[in-house]
Amino acid sequence: MIHAWLDERGARGHPLRVKLMRFVFLLTCLCGLVGTCLAQVKPPPLAPLPKVPKEVDVPAPVAAPPDVIASAVAAVASLGDEVVLGRYQVAIERMNPLWKERTANRMGGMQELEKQLAGVARMMLQEGISMISFKPQGQSMSFEIGTATRVENVNGVEQQKLVADQWLVLVPTATRFRIQQKDKPRIIEGTGFQVAVSDKDKLNWTFIDGSNLTVNDLRSLYFTLPRDLQLPPVEKHEVR
Repeated sequence: MIHAWLDERGARGHPLRVKLMRFVFLLTCLCGLVGTCLAQVKPPPLAPLPKVPKEVDVPAPVAAPPDVIASAVAAVASLGDEVVLGRYQVAIERMNPLWKERTANRMGGMQELEKQLAGVARMMLQEGISMISFKPQGQSMSFEIGTATRVENVNGVEQQKLVADQWLVLVPTATRFRIQQKDKPRIIEGTGFQVAVSDKDKLNWTFIDGSNLTVNDLRSLYFTLPRDLQLPPVEKHEVR
């Protein structure tokens, strides 16, 4: 999450840099923010994007109704509240299952991933790192997604049509962290986003953090997303 900032201010091997690089790993695990974590462990490249069969009719993109977007934003706000209170397990439990499986595969299996996640709260405390705030901020974007198909009879001809049975909402966020040091604490502010995904009939949201997430990452999971999709900005800076 803050590795670009470190590249500007911390030399390789510097004690502060080492400490903060550990922070990046711990924090990404805690919040389900696995993008930066994956960047650190140099995972294998993503599989090629799945090809949509020519015979499948892909519907035009549809935005979610306002109440659905409001539900996703509220779910991200609730997630942020839990993490700020130190209830990190909630963030792990609410990680998008497809993304969690992808992450586990890139880290050597689900057992290895769960091993890395275990005891992270204690390690955060030892490092003197805490999250001050984590909340939605800005305009969200929504998309209708799905991968299942059904066969329909169109003018006497059977055609396969994509079933768009899920909503995906990009929710911009603002975060603030404290890194306690002997002289004075360091405060890091950042903007990012959460990808909230839910079945249409449930609105039970799971999340993918936007740290180091690319359009290809998302489209490799949900291939109906636009190729020219613009993700919310991910930025960070130290408060002085």
